[in-house]
Amino acid sequence: MSGALTYLDAVVLGVVEGLTEFLPVSSTGHLTVTESLLGLKIDDAAVTAYTAIIQVGAIFATFLYFWRDIARLAVAWGRGLLSAPARDRDYRFAWYVIAGSLPVVVVGYALRNVVKGPLRNLWVVAVALILWSAVMYVAEGRGRQRKGEEDLTLREVLVIGLVQCVALIPGISRSGATISAGLLVDATRVAATRLSFFLAIPALTGAALFELKDVDTSKVGWGQLGLGTLVSFVVAYASIAWLLRFVARHPITVFIGYRILAGVALMGLLAAGVVNAT
Repeated sequence: MSGALTYLDAVVLGVVEGLTEFLPVSSTGHLTVTESLLGLKIDDAAVTAYTAIIQVGAIFATFLYFWRDIARLAVAWGRGLLSAPARDRDYRFAWYVIAGSLPVVVVGYALRNVVKGPLRNLWVVAVALILWSAVMYVAEGRGRQRKGEEDLTLREVLVIGLVQCVALIPGISRSGATISAGLLVDATRVAATRLSFFLAIPALTGAALFELKDVDTSKVGWGQLGLGTLVSFVVAYASIAWLLRFVARHPITVFIGYRILAGVALMGLLAAGVVNAT
């Protein structure tokens, strides 16, 4: 790391995190590129920890935006644990979300050194941005979009959860992976997007908690962490509201052009030596 992360860096990274966390364009990829442009060492443990922890802002934004749904599911889940007759559709869906979240937690922990090491490379980000665009194109074209949240089965949610693991590769996008998988099991775009938000909560929370041990206050102060998290929260909340309205009317393929352009541009910057791969 070339120096301590400044408050301006914290604001910039918070904005990038909030804007890209829930869009199918890869928040990790964008954060990695931004860190490089800011002169930060992207494979530094302190930088990796910082970008994971400011995701807490996006988590809080998700909780606030969906608090009624989350409360309903939590109550139904608790009631169902205590009484078999109370096990309704919400109880089952709460279990689906828990089960669908487990794969990325297990795989992410098992491959943590790979994710934080070799995969923290901007060539990986560039290639992933371009290649996953093809999956999004196929998913939008083949998905029949006939299933709401209440129609999804445990098997289908597990498939979506397994595909979420692929997003551990920077550049693929967690939301891009889960929404694509949702479309491929015939969920509507809105249902797939909402489920993507629910699955994000355990995934992002686990990542943030795990990275707390790598916080280096000589490089990243608590003030910078707090500011980045706050900015991430504000921007992410606005992004959630916008995205849900957007996907109700537009296919996810509208993001493909940007992903490909970003991937090609990044390759150009890397080839020209403007940014470093690691």
